[in-house]
Amino acid sequence: MYRKSYVLIALLTLAPIAILTAVMVGSVSLSSQDVFQSLLGNQTTPSAQIIQELRLPRAIGAFSCGALLALAGVLMQVLLRNPLADPYVLGISGGAAVATLLAMLAGVSGWWLTGSAFAGSLLSMFIVFGLAQGRGSWSPTRLLLTGIVVAAGWGACVSFILALAPARNLHSMLFWLMGDLSYVKTVWPGVIVMLLGLGMALLAARRLNVLLHGSQQANALGIDVSKLRLMIYLLASLMTATAVTIAGSIGFVGLIVPHLVRLSGITDHRWLLPGSALLGGSLLVIADTFARTVMAPQQLPVGVIMAMIGVPLFLFLLHRNNRPL
Repeated sequence: MYRKSYVLIALLTLAPIAILTAVMVGSVSLSSQDVFQSLLGNQTTPSAQIIQELRLPRAIGAFSCGALLALAGVLMQVLLRNPLADPYVLGISGGAAVATLLAMLAGVSGWWLTGSAFAGSLLSMFIVFGLAQGRGSWSPTRLLLTGIVVAAGWGACVSFILALAPARNLHSMLFWLMGDLSYVKTVWPGVIVMLLGLGMALLAARRLNVLLHGSQQANALGIDVSKLRLMIYLLASLMTATAVTIAGSIGFVGLIVPHLVRLSGITDHRWLLPGSALLGGSLLVIADTFARTVMAPQQLPVGVIMAMIGVPLFLFLLHRNNRPL
């Protein structure tokens, strides 16, 4: 009990430190005094405009996106009973990618681009669920196989669009596909979905603990497994769709963050869910800060930095555990 509390306190401390560092660090260095003055309402100085219009929305957007991916990763690993499951395994990001690339080719931007990504994610979600269910009931294995096939189909569509796209559009398209937070302006949708998703997942935390041991044991304890699985799928899909809408496709967050939290000794979902949200958000904020500063003034896709962080962390997890993750 005390260990879990210490871990959550440490993660609660890490989150504001990561956001404050992201706001202060950049091509123009700012002090903590500049940050606090800006937050108190001083909007007349150039530093205040940089903080309020650029860095703070981007940092909060990165945190909400990372938290959403981490939460979706926890839920997908329970739903599929597969420790290698991540938020993108069911092809949701592929649907968003196709819709966004088509919107870019049409020359739209702003809310139209955001809406296209979200609509594509929802379309993919309903296609996967509809095909997995068919004329009867669905199972995690059937859902996983359907998602993999649909994801492959979306990947082929993405390659086709890139092959036909004009050269002037390729840079922005590739940046979005690799994960990009530079266009984050409005952070509240991501924050609201993150908080609602975390709250709904916590309400089902006890049932998630039971489902992790198998559907037969859950049924024996009076849990409606079919409804619980449907809730997990819809919730994880909506959180993934929101994250993809914010920043494009960013890998490894939903895969490694839940395992890192479990490595600290937390396996109960009542603690695992908030711990994963805090660590996932902080990790993506740190990765985005590197993406902005490591080759400043040039910016790198945050997905590339996240992969550089995620690969060694995942190999470390594999090496540390004698059994497969």
